Amino acid sequence: MSDMQFHDKLKVTSSPHLVSALDTRKTMICVLLAVAPSAVMGIVYFGFYSLILLAGCMAFSALCEYGYDRIMHLDNTARDCSCLVTGAILALTLPPTLPLWMAFVGCFVAIVIVKCLYGGIGRNIANPAIVGRIVLLLSFTSQMTTWRVTKFMGAGTDAITGATPLGMLSESGMEGMPDLMALLLGNRGGSLGECCILAILLGGIFLIVKKIISPVIPVSYLSTVFLFSLIYYLVRPEAGYSAFYMALFHLLAGGVVFGAFFCATDYVTSPVLRNGRIIYGIGCGFFTMVIRLFCSYPEGASFAILFMNIMTPLIDRYTIDRYYGITNKKKEGEISG
Repeated sequence: MSDMQFHDKLKVTSSPHLVSALDTRKTMICVLLAVAPSAVMGIVYFGFYSLILLAGCMAFSALCEYGYDRIMHLDNTARDCSCLVTGAILALTLPPTLPLWMAFVGCFVAIVIVKCLYGGIGRNIANPAIVGRIVLLLSFTSQMTTWRVTKFMGAGTDAITGATPLGMLSESGMEGMPDLMALLLGNRGGSLGECCILAILLGGIFLIVKKIISPVIPVSYLSTVFLFSLIYYLVRPEAGYSAFYMALFHLLAGGVVFGAFFCATDYVTSPVLRNGRIIYGIGCGFFTMVIRLFCSYPEGASFAILFMNIMTPLIDRYTIDRYYGITNKKKEGEISG
């Protein structure tokens, strides 16, 4: 046995130790397959540049991780395809007209700063794609809030850009708002991958069936958004619209559904146990709606998910302690004694 093989036998990793045929690379390929329907619909609605933006973000993310590994003399981790997933998810949360070089800034932040500098996959403290998007939003606000209308919305008009449904609600109420079917099918302004809810649901269900993600976080997140909206509009009704309609509107508009399935469910930055995931999903939904309804920014999914990423260690601390029967210091002392 060579020295290298001997040292490989001595490698120790943190628990839990699970035996499964589904390794990291296969998992990431499944995620890429899951986001493919959203990507395809985004390209159909917004045109060929959307494909360039998506492919560019994926390629540059892989280049960033490969370059970092070479500079730091580390093993090539780009082969596990996690960088491609980060690049794809980031691209799908961006406006379909964003200049490519700006998107590359977000990719660099996501891969190098949020992921690699913290030790690589499994060690990041926040979802890299979400942080990359927020940095771009704060750095290039005008470009990140300029939305291209779809090819079908452009029929009969000279408009090239327009507001998202949430932006329209914030600025002028429900006047000129697309109907629920248009929101469901994606014929409205928005980020590249967030428009077609049916495509997102198709990818999300695929991940659940393949047991890549648990349905707990998406269900608790989306349920909270719906119930919060329903209660709010029962108390403060929107003229001419039922509370039920407005709850469905907030569920289908913006990036809530995409975030619930592809961002909030990140293994590293979401809680381990079921009770913790329920708390996490409820928190994501609650803060999304607080930002939408009470703040000046019309969309809150990214900031809500980032905030709950930060809260995950605290949620894990209390839910895991309770799971193992240790709920306070007194009981912990009794067990150790």
